[in-house]
Amino acid sequence: MAKIILQGFIVVPDPDLTVVKKALLTHTKLTLAEAGCLIFKVTADENHPNKFSVYEEFINQAAFDHHQARVKTSTWGDVTKNVTRHYQISTGT
Repeated sequence: MAKIILQGFIVVPDPDLTVVKKALLTHTKLTLAEAGCLIFKVTADENHPNKFSVYEEFINQAAFDHHQARVKTSTWGDVTKNVTRHYQISTGT
């Protein structure tokens, strides 16, 4: 089964920036602890303080789906409800 790769970026509105940055630490830790998570990186853009690059790899579709379901009911899901997401999802070997 092919691994799932999500890559792109998010844009965080000014009023949410502080809380999103703080929640990102816990979100990253929880995601990396998930079964099937291979890589999870969210990196602040040096030129645009509200933009963060996102790169994720999961071992398969089931692991990715589990992650997405967890996020929807998590603190991260709540604090990022106003975030604009620009992602591409693909498969890899």
